Amino acid sequence: MALTVILTGQVLSFRGSPFDGDPAQATRLDEAIALGDGRVVALGSLSDLRAQFPDAPIEHHGARVLMAGFVDAHVHYPQTAIIASWGKRLIDWLNTYTFPEETRFSDPRYAAEIATRYLDVTVKEGTTTICSYCTIHPQSVDAIMTAAQARGQRIIAGKTCMDRNAPEGLRDTAQSAYDDSRALLQRWHGTDRLSYAITPRFSPTSTPEQLDALGALWAEHPECLMQTHLSEQTDEIAWVKTLYPQARDYLDTYEAHGLLGANGLYGHAIHLEPRERDRLREVGGALIHCPTSNSFIGSGLFDMAARMAEGQRVGLATDTGGGSSFSMLRTMAAAYEIGQLSGTALHPAQLLWLATCGSARALRLGDRIGNLAPGMEADLIALDLASTPAISQRASRADDIWEALFPTIMMGDDRAIAQVWIAGRAQVSTPDAPAP
Repeated sequence: MALTVILTGQVLSFRGSPFDGDPAQATRLDEAIALGDGRVVALGSLSDLRAQFPDAPIEHHGARVLMAGFVDAHVHYPQTAIIASWGKRLIDWLNTYTFPEETRFSDPRYAAEIATRYLDVTVKEGTTTICSYCTIHPQSVDAIMTAAQARGQRIIAGKTCMDRNAPEGLRDTAQSAYDDSRALLQRWHGTDRLSYAITPRFSPTSTPEQLDALGALWAEHPECLMQTHLSEQTDEIAWVKTLYPQARDYLDTYEAHGLLGANGLYGHAIHLEPRERDRLREVGGALIHCPTSNSFIGSGLFDMAARMAEGQRVGLATDTGGGSSFSMLRTMAAAYEIGQLSGTALHPAQLLWLATCGSARALRLGDRIGNLAPGMEADLIALDLASTPAISQRASRADDIWEALFPTIMMGDDRAIAQVWIAGRAQVSTPDAPAP
């Protein structure tokens, strides 16, 4: 194996879920990590790794925390240019901002421009894997896949399918949704680090016939993920009831058409009925928590403690551009604040786990990304715990790693991301920290 480098710092990894017992006991800290051939080779003391790999160059990162890169489990990269648009709830927000912007993705050059911009912005925020909705245009999928492939980046994406309740130019049909999605799946799924997700936007913008077609496609390719939205707002749920009067609940509009399963990703999932919670837990579908979006668009409070206690799989996401930040640090801070409003103070280890291991497990990639362990893909970041004077003065008084990390979670931004590695290759150029 051709060894690339040994990195030193506070190497943080997870031994288990911090939602099971004492959160701090679910983690481990090492002094150094060795990367080679795009993977993690070993973790341990610097002296042990030096002895094991005597010819490896060493990069010192001082007191920086070296950890897995962030995994954003639900984004809309085509909404990059309209992030932080003012003052609308979900349906009005879609009609006023989202749909007009997504219409522009009929132009392959514009799709390529935004795809590149999105990945440029998010890597500086420490995000190394994303799961994205595209638009109804196949070229929007080609654009983000091509851009990620050029970087060696792991990504999941899919053509958004809508055949009703959307403007002219943003509607396909049941047949074209199936045909386009199948062709894109065959082109991209499993190529390099790329995966395809079958993507009905949500029940209100698909006829039962389209949901049937996409359910059939998923049955033909059960190895793929399927992503959609579920129970984001109460007025959305009321709308779904008028469109699907025979359905037992919102989840049933997917279940009845073959779109409920272990590889399903259900964005938001705030206002769930007991039957819905039971079925999601039973099949192992993933709930994707989007805290900045939920507060920005006024959707409601996701009850993390209750969902984890009942055994749900949960990932964390920015939901850009409904979410108001590209940063997973800001997303963790919002998850903490929403937890406080729901009566639960999430531990820093739990927040970091949600943004890495939790999201990776939600995407069924927990054996490849989201943690640092031998054999895992070498997507990682270096966190500067003194990136601003305000953060530095608070962290300097910390008694343990968690007190030192928490100010960066709550107040950090892209300045806290000192370095990013994707498949072992450095993406953000910063000088080494002083050697200890």
